[in-house]
Amino acid sequence: MSLHSAAQSLVSLAEAGQKGGQHESLSPYLTGGSALFILLLLLWITTRFNRDR
Repeated sequence: MSLHSAAQSLVSLAEAGQKGGQHESLSPYLTGGSALFILLLLLWITTRFNRDR
C-alpha cells in the first residue's frame, strides 16, 4: 500500500465520520457524571482499605 493510497483512504474515512457518529440516546452529561461517580466511589473504597497510612 503506497503512501498516497493510504492517505486517500484515511481522508475518505474522516469525511464519512463527520455525520456526528454519536448515538442519540447517549447523553454526554449522564455518561460523564456516571464516570465521575464511579471513579470517586473507587477512590473512596481504596482509601478505606488503605488505613495504615
